[in-house]
Amino acid sequence: MRHDRADVIIVGLGPTGATLANLLAECGVRVIVVDREAGIYDLPRAVHFDGETMRVFQSAGISESLSREVIVNPGMRFVDPHGEILLDWPRPREIGPQGWHASYRLHQPDLERLLRENLARRPNVSVLTNMVAISVNVRKQDVIVTCRNLRNGQTRNLSSSYVVGCDGARSLVRGVIGSEMFDLGFKERWLVVDVLLKDDRPDLGDHSIQYCSPDRPMTYCRSPKNRRRWEIALRDDEADEQVTREEQVWSFLAPWIEPGDAELERRAVYTFRSEIAEIWRKGRLMIAGDAAHLTPPFMGQGMCTGIRDASNLAWKLALCVKGAVSCDILDSYQEERAPNARSFIETAMRLGRLINALDKGSTLSLGSRDETGVASMETIAPPLGASDVGGLIPADTPHKGRLFPQPMLEDGRLLDDAVGYNPALIVRGALPRHVAATVPVVECTDGSALAAALAGLDTNAILVRPDRYIAASARTEADVAALAARALPSPMPGRASGEGSCAV
Repeated sequence: MRHDRADVIIVGLGPTGATLANLLAECGVRVIVVDREAGIYDLPRAVHFDGETMRVFQSAGISESLSREVIVNPGMRFVDPHGEILLDWPRPREIGPQGWHASYRLHQPDLERLLRENLARRPNVSVLTNMVAISVNVRKQDVIVTCRNLRNGQTRNLSSSYVVGCDGARSLVRGVIGSEMFDLGFKERWLVVDVLLKDDRPDLGDHSIQYCSPDRPMTYCRSPKNRRRWEIALRDDEADEQVTREEQVWSFLAPWIEPGDAELERRAVYTFRSEIAEIWRKGRLMIAGDAAHLTPPFMGQGMCTGIRDASNLAWKLALCVKGAVSCDILDSYQEERAPNARSFIETAMRLGRLINALDKGSTLSLGSRDETGVASMETIAPPLGASDVGGLIPADTPHKGRLFPQPMLEDGRLLDDAVGYNPALIVRGALPRHVAATVPVVECTDGSALAAALAGLDTNAILVRPDRYIAASARTEADVAALAARALPSPMPGRASGEGSCAV
């Protein structure tokens, strides 16, 4: 039996697992990824991600390539059975505060291809496909993952310091942890239909439309190129075999298209759930993505929430692997991510109740009404849950846990490209000469976009983590000096404390 060793084993090569692998590899961590599938599932699944998620893909090294595969989403509208708008959720067409557009539509296989191609270029990553993890054995110094090759039936042992289960709703790793899923109260069966249009159909529109109805709620989504999606709520007495028949599917789609207009690419019944795992980490084992939480799709945040998990966990794991911090920092993973994920799940549930016309008043309170009486919804941006990041940063620091924006710098670079996958101290003006920083410093001049970002927070310095969330802030010179001395190590290989300083 072969035995292979890595720093981290990731079970599951979907978007969450592949993003985590790319971020860890960027930090010089040795990674093995195990996936039961032989290749990329080539049909649509996730169809949306947001500007924060694109920013993570920027750190992972695929944002420019991905931007050529996606389209900008103008927003979502919730309409009643008469076609009247109940709730409008507009998404700006211009570049937003994250340095990217606020909302994108994608074909998931395009994303997975780019993530995997990037992994293939990294010498410290080994990807094992057609391999199913069958057991996870935690020992004092490491973890043994036993896998079976689905081609020839042979077994293979892998060992690592840590294992992350990105292995979906029926997660093996979550089972080994012993974590139950807590049900937040939403469970509905929906038929998902993806089609390929034969001709251009501008009349279908670019907005996502939620058709709110107590009888038959439906959703329409524009996807890249000629792909379109409809989602149809099902009744309890409708069997999967019945609703997926071709003639029944076309009956559902009849208000918009006919068989001569499009080819059915995929039709499948899903049960939309709202669940969150009670335990995300136990010792050397962690879970992320659908293994840790399930959300109804009405905000388009299912995949995004998993990508946020990967972003939060990667730099912490890298620091632990390198012995730069105590492994107590991994306790902050669930402390920070679980409340944030739950905020998105609960908002999606409220939108689901509007779509079902069950809780119109409560859901419309998510938006403010214009002069015509239409409610307009703002995108939520919940902070991370409170933690002291393994004792590195006090939990009650001002602005802590908020996502810091990514403006364009005066030299034409985006902020994250300038600082890399590192913590950074962003200071208005120059850092006082007597102050020695333990992290890279970015000094911003008055009138710059970066200075405006600090002014918007009414502060003079911000310590930003590698995942772009605020670790701490400071206003007075004494507080800035204390913040500069705060030890927040870089996960990147060969990065010395305080190395690098630039003025923008």
